[in-house]
Amino acid sequence: MSHPPELDLSADVLAVTRVLVDTPSVSGDERALADAVETALRSLGGLEVERVGDTVLARTSLGRDTRVVLAGHLDTVPIADNVPSRLEDGRLYGCGTSDMKSGDGVMLRLAGRFGVPGAQPAHDLTFVLYDNEEVEAVRSGLGRVARERRGWLYGDLAVLLEPTDGEIEAGCQGTLRARLETRGRRAHSARSWLGVNAVHGLAGALAALAAYEAREVEIDGCRYREGLNAVGISGGVAGNVIPDEAALTVNFRYAPDRDEDAAEAHVREVFAEVIAAGATLTVTDNAGGALPGLSEPAAAAFVAAVGRPARAKLGWTDVARFAALGIPAVNYGPGDPQLAHTREEHVLVERLQPAEDALTAYLATPTA
Repeated sequence: MSHPPELDLSADVLAVTRVLVDTPSVSGDERALADAVETALRSLGGLEVERVGDTVLARTSLGRDTRVVLAGHLDTVPIADNVPSRLEDGRLYGCGTSDMKSGDGVMLRLAGRFGVPGAQPAHDLTFVLYDNEEVEAVRSGLGRVARERRGWLYGDLAVLLEPTDGEIEAGCQGTLRARLETRGRRAHSARSWLGVNAVHGLAGALAALAAYEAREVEIDGCRYREGLNAVGISGGVAGNVIPDEAALTVNFRYAPDRDEDAAEAHVREVFAEVIAAGATLTVTDNAGGALPGLSEPAAAAFVAAVGRPARAKLGWTDVARFAALGIPAVNYGPGDPQLAHTREEHVLVERLQPAEDALTAYLATPTA
């Protein structure tokens, strides 16, 4: 039986991050890393620690008036010959460096600072390091905690250390996927007038997408830009057959002022003529977004502590799970989202310490 790697939370943030990266944790195979994290957090002596599957939970209970939840996922996408890590020209390369083991490294450094006996953070703190974020939502460790240990997630503010390149990204977009299907009648392509071409039946839907004008909306000073796009198309039987079935998959990224029902209604409105002509639209996935919540005192104090204005999160993250619980949440981490999931994934070393310092200053300062 292999032993978990040693994780020394008194080491600097780069060293902690390297141990995390050098411990493979592809979705569904996070146990070794979760074991290491659990052992390190228990050794601090000032935290209540609980394990839920391969999710590790830890918190202080100091009786503070406010609580801040720090959260990050332990898993990565499949490794692309980029483990172990390597340090080169001020960059740490490796699977998960950006998304999001550098953020986890920052979080664990904060636990090492504030999770020891005698530490005096201004807020009570909860640390959530969870499994299975990079796969289908039903497997999410954070979702499992929300169902089975919901009390662990409550706080005045949640900070997800997802990659934001050192900027604050507030809220997140919702995301909807739908399948638009058309039916026709098969025929020999030499006698095409005897059939009905289902692929041609998608022409109206493609035209609607080509003419679509994406809405932009500003919420709490953050500008969200929506997008409705075709992301897949299928159809065809053989080179001499008029196809009787065709399907178009679309993805709608919507601003958080729409809920799931409003998003679906909008997509159906865009394709109303095609649907009226006989196409069917089936929503296959719909996850609502999260409002920025920057008017909440804890969130406003966090923005002030970081000293940079917040911008909209263009994409879906687990801040939406916290928003569903009524908890304002922001994304803030040292990784670069544009490098996530790439073979050349890396994090700038110079981004690590400033992220730790900004969060340390915030967590040590009472919210006005």
